[in-house]
Amino acid sequence: MEDWLFYSLTTLLCLLCSLLLRARARSSAGGKRHAAGDELPPLPPGPTPLPVVGPLLFLARRDFDFEPVLRRIAREHGPVFTYAPLGRARPTVFVASRGAAHRALVQRGAAFASRPPVTASSAVVTSGGCNISSAPYGATWRALRRNLAAGMLNPARLRAFSPARRWVLGVLASRVRAASGAGGERAVAVMEPFQYAMFCLLVYMCFGDRVEDARVRDIEATQRELLGNFLSFQVFSFLPSVTKVVFRRRWEKLVSLRRRQEELFLPLVQARRDAGADGDCYVDTLLKLTIPEDGGRALTDGEIVSLCSEFLSAGTDTTATALQWILANLVKYPAMQDRVRDEVAGVVGAADGEVREEDLQAMPYLKAVVLEGLRRHPPGHYLLPHAVHEDTTLDGYRVPAGAPINFAVGDIGLDGEVWNAPLEFRPERFLPGGEGEDVDLTGSKEIKMMPFGAGRRVCPGMALALLHLEYFVANLVREFQWSEADGEEVDLAEKLEFTVVMKRPLKAKAVPLRSPPAATLAAA
Repeated sequence: MEDWLFYSLTTLLCLLCSLLLRARARSSAGGKRHAAGDELPPLPPGPTPLPVVGPLLFLARRDFDFEPVLRRIAREHGPVFTYAPLGRARPTVFVASRGAAHRALVQRGAAFASRPPVTASSAVVTSGGCNISSAPYGATWRALRRNLAAGMLNPARLRAFSPARRWVLGVLASRVRAASGAGGERAVAVMEPFQYAMFCLLVYMCFGDRVEDARVRDIEATQRELLGNFLSFQVFSFLPSVTKVVFRRRWEKLVSLRRRQEELFLPLVQARRDAGADGDCYVDTLLKLTIPEDGGRALTDGEIVSLCSEFLSAGTDTTATALQWILANLVKYPAMQDRVRDEVAGVVGAADGEVREEDLQAMPYLKAVVLEGLRRHPPGHYLLPHAVHEDTTLDGYRVPAGAPINFAVGDIGLDGEVWNAPLEFRPERFLPGGEGEDVDLTGSKEIKMMPFGAGRRVCPGMALALLHLEYFVANLVREFQWSEADGEEVDLAEKLEFTVVMKRPLKAKAVPLRSPPAATLAAA
């Protein structure tokens, strides 16, 4: 009912606003010149925005798949183009080629390293943009990122969480066994145990202790509801003073979810504060962090909640999604699964026990499978939008200050100039002699694929994500024989949620190959 009321009330408003803003844009564009007197170059080409239909389509269709539209625009207008679903008053620049992405993100990394202004809904969940994902490029962002990357995610600290990974592996394996039944006769819907296992691990790394299962479930449910409504809450990006009123119940839901987050997180934060913990977990580092751009003040409780929420979401759904895509291909192509299992057995041997983290370095085919999974099925097909502080140019086109700039991760990884048969799942391409042998995931020299982004904003958790994917893929293949169940053939069609997931989630038979692992956190 809210939606239909909104469409009725805003159709005329969209038309009036679009006409006024387009007239204003034409007037200001005619007068925009460089200091030297030259006219600024034009915006990148793109389709003419529809003043009413565009905004309504953008807001009405939560499940609308924009990717085919964007690919068509790139074919018609070139790899750097403008698309304005909310009207030309808010143009969005898209970059769909690896060369242009490298020129922007690496060669001119500082200029393209900022973020667009936070939206009304984002401001609620990020404490006004005070997290690593949404903070503008500057001293605060550098302090937040350095605290995570050089502190929490440095190699020594990651090794300290090895016992937690062994414990979570035991939790995951036991859940798969329970779901598959005696002898593995039942198909297992893998995404739920994957998400729960990753979430348990990230909660431990965030709060420094095993949190009781009921609290973990409550935190996970709240996080999942926030992420599940991510697209729905984007309505507040458009005329927030109006949409907050028209979509009052939706706004109240957002505020209520944020309040619930604080109720769940703050007792755990306070427990670390009372204990005087000295840096064993993410919260400990946040309690000691200061904000350089604001007089060296400490983080507020709300900002700590936002950063913890970001840590949990960024490391859970992306990893679980990538893990499901990789396993789906190993189920679809059993010979690849057998090759991984043989490689694992050749390194670890036949003795009981999990694949250890130090064993992973001797498994090139496993690494190739993970990389091919990230190339062919990146969890996000677009990076979080970048922005520039002031008007600049890219490939001869004007890029306005503050305008969202989106980079097509999915399409860049399918570039036929780099990859042979790019739509096929071929791990061998990352072995010696393959076209991906020398791939650099940071993109510093050349971008061939960029599942973690590139340049100044490259994902700080890249090493952690690769470790988790290699570790869990190796152990899941070692512990179980995965195969298609009757009536549950693997379907690699995609669907956009918070990440790009399988439209038909993977359900597969998991026949145990070994006795249940005894690894627990206490034993470790």
